[in-house]
Amino acid sequence: MQIEIKIDDACREPKIIILTDKITEEINTFVRKLSVEPTQVLSGFRGETAEVLEPSDIFRIYASSGKVFAITEKGEYTLRLRLYELEERLDQNHFVRISNSEIINLKKVKRFDLSLTGTICVSLSDGAVTYVSRRYVSKIKQVLGV
Repeated sequence: MQIEIKIDDACREPKIIILTDKITEEINTFVRKLSVEPTQVLSGFRGETAEVLEPSDIFRIYASSGKVFAITEKGEYTLRLRLYELEERLDQNHFVRISNSEIINLKKVKRFDLSLTGTICVSLSDGAVTYVSRRYVSKIKQVLGV
């Protein structure tokens, strides 16, 4: 793919033109990435205090006892969104669901241990260890290209 950038002082708003002989999956992917809306803000709560959470700081998000929690570099926060809502909001290139009750940040994974039969052990860079449920093993293997 060739990329060409032209600087024009008369141009007041950026304009993207795709010149191609046919629409390919690469073109469709590129268009989807360009048209994605900016990431929405995530609010994490500690008691009655709310903090804006940077998705890049999140190690994992999990549900327990009817509540949703996010583990970050600064600690644990309660979230007021459901896992499926978070899954829709977060960048799918960085966050992946590994069970019905957990989403992990792929950028915070230290290693995947595929030696266990039927499941995958995930070691995160904060030292936490979690497991991919059997239902999500094929999805994770696809993400990993295994």
